[in-house]
Amino acid sequence: MKTHFLGFDLGAESGRAMLGELEAGTLRLHQIHRFPNQPVRLPSGLYWDTLRLFHEIRHGLAIATRERKLELAGIGIDTWGVDFGLLSRDGALLDNPHHYRDPRNNGQMERTFAVVPPEQIFAETGLQFMQFNSLFQWHAMKLAGSPALEVADTLLFMPDLFNYWLTGVQRAELTIASTSQFYNPVKKSFAAPLLERLGLNPRLLPPIILPGSLLGPLKDESGTRDIPVFAVAGHDTASAVAAVPASGDADWCYISSGTWSLMGVEWPEPLINDQCLALNFTNEIGVEGRVRLLRNIAGLWLWQECRRAWEAEGAAYSYDQMTEMAAAARPFSAILRPDAFLEPDRMPARIAAHCQAHGQHPPRSHAEFCRAILESLALRYRQVLESLEQLVGRKLTRIHIVGGGSRNTLLNQFVADATARTVIAGPAEATVAGNILVQAIGADLIRNLEELRAVVAASFPVTVVEPSHASGWDAAYERFRSLDP
Repeated sequence: MKTHFLGFDLGAESGRAMLGELEAGTLRLHQIHRFPNQPVRLPSGLYWDTLRLFHEIRHGLAIATRERKLELAGIGIDTWGVDFGLLSRDGALLDNPHHYRDPRNNGQMERTFAVVPPEQIFAETGLQFMQFNSLFQWHAMKLAGSPALEVADTLLFMPDLFNYWLTGVQRAELTIASTSQFYNPVKKSFAAPLLERLGLNPRLLPPIILPGSLLGPLKDESGTRDIPVFAVAGHDTASAVAAVPASGDADWCYISSGTWSLMGVEWPEPLINDQCLALNFTNEIGVEGRVRLLRNIAGLWLWQECRRAWEAEGAAYSYDQMTEMAAAARPFSAILRPDAFLEPDRMPARIAAHCQAHGQHPPRSHAEFCRAILESLALRYRQVLESLEQLVGRKLTRIHIVGGGSRNTLLNQFVADATARTVIAGPAEATVAGNILVQAIGADLIRNLEELRAVVAASFPVTVVEPSHASGWDAAYERFRSLDP
């Protein structure tokens, strides 16, 4: 008997409504609605088009329930991390959520550190320092005298905000809360003393719930419908990591590959020490409370932004075409630090300036840009892998690459070659698979994370990529390491 779930996966570039059919220990996925997720730039900053996104969620629900007449066993939403909305006492949205790439975050870490030193923040939260973390965004609003913040009654992270609009229930799902830099993974609660030192009101934060928790039935204009809404692993990376088809062995790490690359291991408990701080790793929480010990890496953001810039100039490429161009281009024409490119717009020009600032000739063609980005990502993965092995004290022999980026066969080969490790690519739909199968845990159809991963392994093929022993990678890595951090 088939059981149907609906998973909404909202990424930095697009969102999707995915139908999941669970039957006899296997999962099949069908996309029923896809929509762009494009930020909106206003004089006051860069924003998400939040109301449009909720409209698209409603439209996806209508396709499933009204057009296809499906009986749904659950609905779940995952999104990107760190961003949030503020609600008034009557539940109204006070200010449209800002995009994490908003320039208001520039320099904010230093302003926050002037009040609470970074060592103390890390001791409380165990989180990697990035200028757009929720803590810094919230503190930026405080320092700017935000009128919305002055009258706010509740702060909800993005998946929690959409869940509230679907159900009327205000909760903070654990995995998304753990990306905020004001969650304490040791005490398993929000870091209220830290917030109070910064003049931020912890009473704005709702109760924390676990992934798989039932929020309530779906509500719509006609009243309440008898469709359960589950709080899944609301952070998209947490959903993707849950769906890594790995065995119980401890010699593997993962890369959740998309606009961002998240590279790390699962760890039984938070690892908060001087070494972790120095290496700038993060302790985020996953399904069953497992710690996602990882580093954020810029990922295919550079690739996407170059494509957008070239299209605006009249040169439109598909991602497959860009991969073919990269494969045929001159190797190691330029070495980039992917994490140096945070802000949007003018990406090819930014890359060219980066090369010139580091004594390199910029790529000479679109094809060389494409190859330089992929090679540089692979080199960054090698660097993070070395740090990760140093941190956990063991060699990691397998790299599971999941998410949309796992479709890029050239990048997969570059990763295998750069790291001299076996790469296991797939599933590409790990995030939505994790979303739907956590719903199945909430619906008592799957018992635990081990069973969830067994369903993934039985449902989706993977590709094993071995190192080709291509030359040039060690020399390129030395060039990469010589770049300024």
